[in-house]
Amino acid sequence: MEILDIFRKVGPVIWPLLLFSVLSLSVILERLWFWLRILNQEKEIVNRVLEAARNDWEIARNMAKQVTDQPIGRFLYAPLSQPISNAELFRLALESTAETELAHMRRGEKVLELVIAVSPLLGLFGTVWGLIRSLESIRIGDLGTEATAGVTTGIGEALYSTAIGMGVAIVSLIFYRFFQALLVNQVKIFRQAGNDLEMLYLQSSPDLSKGKSNINVPEAIVRDSTGGKFITGRKRTQNKFSEPPEISDRDPSDSDK
Repeated sequence: MEILDIFRKVGPVIWPLLLFSVLSLSVILERLWFWLRILNQEKEIVNRVLEAARNDWEIARNMAKQVTDQPIGRFLYAPLSQPISNAELFRLALESTAETELAHMRRGEKVLELVIAVSPLLGLFGTVWGLIRSLESIRIGDLGTEATAGVTTGIGEALYSTAIGMGVAIVSLIFYRFFQALLVNQVKIFRQAGNDLEMLYLQSSPDLSKGKSNINVPEAIVRDSTGGKFITGRKRTQNKFSEPPEISDRDPSDSDK
């Protein structure tokens, strides 16, 4: 009955706060399960595929294909699955797959950002609404009498909504930052694995082409997806996943300011 009593004290604002808390909890649980599956197998997958690539590229291709249910598996399999006999196309396949996988890893971020930004405001709105109702009931003649005791109680109850809103936002922010840290670590892993695989490719120069490549790059002119411009002759130092994506340190709750 205590929970129901708190709901009654908070008022109508409790319903959107409950909705945001359920959304946040569902995203947090789904992301935790997602990251647990990745972190448990990722290092082993990278080591096995790279070790196989040192001896036989066909075996490495088959091993990477077997773990395409994992992001790192799809990342390593992308260049090996293409009929590629050119180092530039090999690098392009790695980069495009890295972008796609890292974008999937960001799933749910916008929901957490929304909860972090709006929940405290909803709690504050509920408190202000409760204060307005409490103060409206005060009469000038009741000041200093026992009749004002109910007003004090109403003000205390109105603060429940702010506390709940801040609590939902704080928990969401903690997990939001945690997932951001995991994403930065994934960028480093993808970068290292991609560089190692490309180095092995350049050292052994295997011919992975069993037909015409289905990646059409006319005369080494490739499209820079980050800037939307065309550049000629991509240099080795322009590896797009050689540096982690810029992840803002700005608190998502500042978006409403």
